[in-house]
Amino acid sequence: MTQQFIHQVQQKMRSPHLDLLIRKGMQGGLWAVTAIGIVFLYLPIAVLVIYSFNASKLNAVWQGFTLSWYHSLFTSVAGTGSDFTSEQIWEALWNSLQVGGLATIVATVLGTMLALGLERFRFQRKQWLEGLLFLPIVIPDITMGISLLVFFSLAFQIIEQLTGVRLVLSLPTIIIGHVAFNISYVAVTVRARIAELDPVLEEAAMDLGANELRTFGRITLPLIFPGILSGALLAFTLSLDDFVITFFTAGVGSTTLPIFVYGMIKQSVTPAINAISTLMLIASLGIVLTSLALQRR
Repeated sequence: MTQQFIHQVQQKMRSPHLDLLIRKGMQGGLWAVTAIGIVFLYLPIAVLVIYSFNASKLNAVWQGFTLSWYHSLFTSVAGTGSDFTSEQIWEALWNSLQVGGLATIVATVLGTMLALGLERFRFQRKQWLEGLLFLPIVIPDITMGISLLVFFSLAFQIIEQLTGVRLVLSLPTIIIGHVAFNISYVAVTVRARIAELDPVLEEAAMDLGANELRTFGRITLPLIFPGILSGALLAFTLSLDDFVITFFTAGVGSTTLPIFVYGMIKQSVTPAINAISTLMLIASLGIVLTSLALQRR
């Protein structure tokens, strides 16, 4: 009797209707989890954009729609009740673009070379170098910022003692700091692309008479270019948004946009900050869409 009951239960569990219900339940659960994740990620961004059009001076109180905060960015004052001028904002933005652009170029070149060396060559202590490659990714930003500050302080003291030239923290120190952590991100991204590349293609090019430089320019570089572009965009985004490392390596007259926004928050929290952040969001989306369009071509 017991075995017959178990057999009937097993037959019911194997019924196609029950399997269909289970699949539909699992699909519904996956859709629900996906929706919750999307809301969790993008709801704060949507709130930030909406409140950039808030007529109130306080971010927490909605008092109507206005474009005055965007208008104030292009006029003499950064926002009502704020002591910051639009010239200071654009200067900070220009500093961020300089740092991000130069750091991205240097980190992309060095990171690509490092990825090629790690993926194509075998040498002693390779595992150690791979471990060092991941170190800037896993260590906290504040640890790296303090270490860079100590490094620059000691280096500047040695240079002053040897040459008599006194160096201070400025945009070049920020660029060096950003290159130091962006190399790892670029190398990891490009190396993943190189790992998918079939080495037979390069061997075939060399068999047809191409030297190593020509093979790299005609075969390797075009095939890994999407990975290089992705690494460069990642490096530029991280550099543009970085605050902690920039805070420790910046000096007088080298204020970037994240540091400037932090200064605004300490003095007056107005929707002007939301407007600046919204413009940065639009610029980031433009960069991503441009990258996708170039990769499709």
